[in-house]
Amino acid sequence: MNSEHIEKLVEVNDIKKHFQISKKGLFAGKAYVKAVDGVSFDIHKGEVLSLVGESGCGKSTTGRLLLKLLGATSGSVTFEGENITDLKERQMRPKRRHMQMIFQDPYQSLNPRMRVRDLVSEPLLVHEELDQNARYKRVEELLELVGLSKSGMGKFAHEFSGGQRQRIGIARAISVNPKLIVADEPVSALDVSVQSQVLNLLQDLQKEMGLTYLFISHNLSVVEHISDRIAVMYLGKIVEISTSSNLYTNPMHPYTKALFSAVPVPDPTIKHQRIILKGDIPSPVNPPSGCNFHTRCHECMDICKSDSPELKDIGNGHFVACHLHTTSSSQEVRIAYEDR
Repeated sequence: MNSEHIEKLVEVNDIKKHFQISKKGLFAGKAYVKAVDGVSFDIHKGEVLSLVGESGCGKSTTGRLLLKLLGATSGSVTFEGENITDLKERQMRPKRRHMQMIFQDPYQSLNPRMRVRDLVSEPLLVHEELDQNARYKRVEELLELVGLSKSGMGKFAHEFSGGQRQRIGIARAISVNPKLIVADEPVSALDVSVQSQVLNLLQDLQKEMGLTYLFISHNLSVVEHISDRIAVMYLGKIVEISTSSNLYTNPMHPYTKALFSAVPVPDPTIKHQRIILKGDIPSPVNPPSGCNFHTRCHECMDICKSDSPELKDIGNGHFVACHLHTTSSSQEVRIAYEDR
């Protein structure tokens, strides 16, 4: 993607989402799950920004905060230059046509009591002033656009395969010509043979309709195929952001290195060093002090245990939150680490 004349469609600034829970037993009282804990990033118009990380790191919650399907504890989301964080539902409704979502499970996200023609045309009822004939005509066009026959308009979701159901979900998402689509694990529930077809469809629609995607996934092979930029998330925080090509060839954060080392290499002649992380992911109810990753990091230093690193640009739009690269005395920090 050309770095010149970049237009920001979405700006997320220090967004947080803490869910209150009740603790029972000896230490009974209130506690908070810090699902998203200070996340900031931009999405450029026309790009695919992928959000990756282990299960439970806060990826899906971030996507829902961006669309205001969840209310943020603090922070802000700006869409097309307007802060939408505190907008009421009535104020948000006109904007929702521009911000749509593709869900992970193509069966659970489709009402089993509704026929395809009504599933896909439902957003048109809310956002377009069309009569029934015009709506159904639009549904025919949308089904053809996603590779389905109009003969299926009268069928129910359970009469289709998983890949076909996801195509129906995509047709519904693009029915009102959105500008942004949050795709939350859109191919993880599909057979491998179908995944590439759906990914190619998403890319074709992006070019044809000028779409912008936030693509949420844990499958790094899929992410490499579709992304312009990638943001890596760990325990509610973003630890690294860069272009897809740069991140795969030159990851800087220890967590990113470990994550990408798990990607299978198809060439058996290439020696591939696997980085095994020790221990479990800490609880988001009680995250570690300092850097969230320090309890599992083989490059951990004393400063990591006390100070939380900021996400900073280390050059060419490559952002990293790691004391090895971002502290004001990073050269001294690296020397101290190497001399241990």
